[in-house]
Amino acid sequence: MTAAANDALTPSEYIVHHLGHLSNGHQTKIVDFSILNIDTIFWSVFAGVVGCGLMYLAARKATAGVPGRFQAFVEMIVEMVEDQSKAIVHGDRSFIAPLALTVFVWVALMNSLDFLPVDMFSSLFKLVGLDGLISHHRVVPTADLNGTMGIALGILVLMLYYSVKIKGLGGFIHELFAAPFGIWLAPFNLLLNLIEFAAKTVSLAMRLFGNMYAGELLFLLIALLGATATGFGFVGQVIAGSVWAIFHILIVLLQAFIFMMLTLVYIGQAHEKH
Repeated sequence: MTAAANDALTPSEYIVHHLGHLSNGHQTKIVDFSILNIDTIFWSVFAGVVGCGLMYLAARKATAGVPGRFQAFVEMIVEMVEDQSKAIVHGDRSFIAPLALTVFVWVALMNSLDFLPVDMFSSLFKLVGLDGLISHHRVVPTADLNGTMGIALGILVLMLYYSVKIKGLGGFIHELFAAPFGIWLAPFNLLLNLIEFAAKTVSLAMRLFGNMYAGELLFLLIALLGATATGFGFVGQVIAGSVWAIFHILIVLLQAFIFMMLTLVYIGQAHEKH
């Protein structure tokens, strides 16, 4: 994590450089669907593949006897997710419980990528001569608002799907116009319900993004502390980096748990009739 050695960048340039994405173009508008953050897509898929591989390995090696440590750990997670889905969603959970498990494991693995050293890939690209081709690269998909918003939009689609499935298309449309203040205030009800759907989606994405972005930024500041070329800087980097990394373990798991719980709550609300 020797930031000063990174082409002698100033602290502000160092942070700006590390917060840039490997993209197919430069974004000039607030919303531009033609711009793809390739690093976010790659690491999201990577975390998903690793998560599927771990779950497959656990299922393949599962035994009816005394479980090993890995099996016991996975069973503990599965039981925790099943208990939460049972308490929140009242109905068929044959798809919802595995969905919640997938969300928890996937988000936890994406968050865990924040533990990789901040300068690891820039140093690796320089070592293999790709620093001229890859100028920016961010590892944590959940520290990119595009990544968290993509997941939140997927949850929104599931909310709408279960609203129509449980209540029927007619019942869902009637609820949009009649709840919560009655059919006589239909325009106001529709506006309120649309705002509610938008607020749930945006807040779900922003909460995860804000926490992971702040964590990533703090790791960058700690890396800069080690670049001061003083004894205090190096010692401070080790102490601050170790303390924050340990505390960040709680944040990584807590944010994955909160995201999973809100997913269950929102889908559970889609099962309720007003």
